[in-house]
Amino acid sequence: MTLRNPVTLRGAGLFTGAPSAIRLLPAPANTGIVFQRVDLPGKPEIPAILEFVRETPRCTRLVRGEASVQLVEHLLSAFHGCGLQNVRVEVEGPEIPVGDGSAQEFVRLIEEAGLQQFEISQPALRIEHPIYWSEGNVHLIALPADGLRISYTLHYPQSSLLGSQFYSFALTPESYKAELSSCRTFSLYEEIAPLIEKGLLKGGGLENGLVIQGNQILNPDGARFPDEMVRHKVLDLLGDLALLGAPLNAHILSVRSGHASNIAFAKTILKALNIQREHS
Repeated sequence: MTLRNPVTLRGAGLFTGAPSAIRLLPAPANTGIVFQRVDLPGKPEIPAILEFVRETPRCTRLVRGEASVQLVEHLLSAFHGCGLQNVRVEVEGPEIPVGDGSAQEFVRLIEEAGLQQFEISQPALRIEHPIYWSEGNVHLIALPADGLRISYTLHYPQSSLLGSQFYSFALTPESYKAELSSCRTFSLYEEIAPLIEKGLLKGGGLENGLVIQGNQILNPDGARFPDEMVRHKVLDLLGDLALLGAPLNAHILSVRSGHASNIAFAKTILKALNIQREHS
């Protein structure tokens, strides 16, 4: 699956606050998702696969040589949610536009471009045995399944408003758009205040994420869903799993995972699948 027409989106980066733009282009079958920094000499390309991931504390970043693109997870999540596996992404700037902190603007952009199906679709990755990754109080398990389901448990004992939330989601383009795409990134005020003071979130504000202080949400419009926060965690995990480079059939159980653990788990899945192929 790829796009039917090119589309462009302009905005600003969350971390740098600098102007940024992306142009989504149709791509032939087996291209995968490829980012291209068209604002840099030589216009270097970075395939969206695990090999080129460099995590940062609050986002996923792709790096190849001197070129990098950060905050790719929401765009990749939208691609994953809409069933897109082949897209060229021309990028101007060091990061993807943050929008409102969700993926809904990217879904709108994909719908504007339209979709075209290839005669032969890319086969999904299938696991035959449970695969797990665990560190401290963060746990991820992949179980054999048809299609992709994610069941996520969020636990913030330090926040009386958040506490614990659970959400189970079965992926289809329709369910992604209705249930996940509009769910925004979130932070506790105590976590982001030091980052703002240090100038590490120059483009951050209530217009591009939920901010929680004590037992209240500081955004005037509140949350879009009572469990918007755990839904956004599922959105993020879908974006990070897109870096496997192919659709995945599995039921993912996640407890408290973030970008670093999502990427470590995806690498564990890839290694297990390679071993599985060697013994098949």
